[in-house]
Amino acid sequence: MSTGSSPGVSDGSAPGPRPGLARAVAVVALVALAALIPLLGPSAALHGTGEAAAPGTGGIGLLRAVLFAALCVPLGELFVDRLARSVPAAPAARPRSWAPYAAGVGFVAALGLASVVSNGNLVPDSPADLDVGGLYASRDGKLALLEVNAFAAVGLCALSRRPASQVWPLAAVAVAEALRAHPTTEYGPLLGSGLTLVHLTCASLWAGGLLYALRTLRGWGVREAGAALLGLYARVAAVLLAAITATGVWSSLRRMPSDTILDQLTGTAYGRALLAKVLLVAAVAGLALWARIRLSRAADPLTACSPARAEVVALGVVVALSGLLTALPVPIRW
Repeated sequence: MSTGSSPGVSDGSAPGPRPGLARAVAVVALVALAALIPLLGPSAALHGTGEAAAPGTGGIGLLRAVLFAALCVPLGELFVDRLARSVPAAPAARPRSWAPYAAGVGFVAALGLASVVSNGNLVPDSPADLDVGGLYASRDGKLALLEVNAFAAVGLCALSRRPASQVWPLAAVAVAEALRAHPTTEYGPLLGSGLTLVHLTCASLWAGGLLYALRTLRGWGVREAGAALLGLYARVAAVLLAAITATGVWSSLRRMPSDTILDQLTGTAYGRALLAKVLLVAAVAGLALWARIRLSRAADPLTACSPARAEVVALGVVVALSGLLTALPVPIRW
């Protein structure tokens, strides 16, 4: 009788935890932690500033963070899938797309945000508070409806025979978000919208692309092809980080002039959340550099996956902070 145990055969002792279950529990815990940032963040950020938050700020911040995450996932899949096609001798296998699920989640989040807009930017207490027809009468309402329809189109495209067509409704979501963030009463709204569009697009490609790249490597099992894919992603990610940094600094200076920015970073809710985001992005950049060094110098280039996984988690927190930022009062009103 063999003393070794075959897979799936118990030796009489209590079965150990399955790796897949442990990963699922970890993912749920991380998602719950990220959700707490926009939900509980407003009270912490506003403490002692003398600013008042609008009703429902936490819920709106959470919905906005979910919408951003739903944009990252399909956009990152399209981006990395295109990179993978240029990898020599790359396996044809690809992980199962999460785009349909992301589109469904984004649709629900956009619908929730549209309901807030329909009630005069207040969280509705009942369906009777909703004025769906009124959405067509305002700029914010039309943009909210555009996002709802765009996510519905993303889901249909993801399930079709041409999933690459998702890029068009995804672009519509990004444009709608950029326009929404800069009302026409702001000084230079087109410039602000342009900066936000570049910032949001690059951030979505970075976060969603890294997630899909790591999922792709798990299914390939080919070390050379995996290292090549990570190398391609790292080169593009460096450009994306430069664009994110430049547009982020420019946008911040437009809202917080250089002679007041130090005071506002600690004395306003928006500034505090922005400072936390900047510090976290700096940590993410450090993890990206660590992964890049391992990729180029380690005996096994795929050891770069360890810091890359930590980078994905940190980027998830950045997305949650971004949702919080959109819900906090802007320190400078144009």
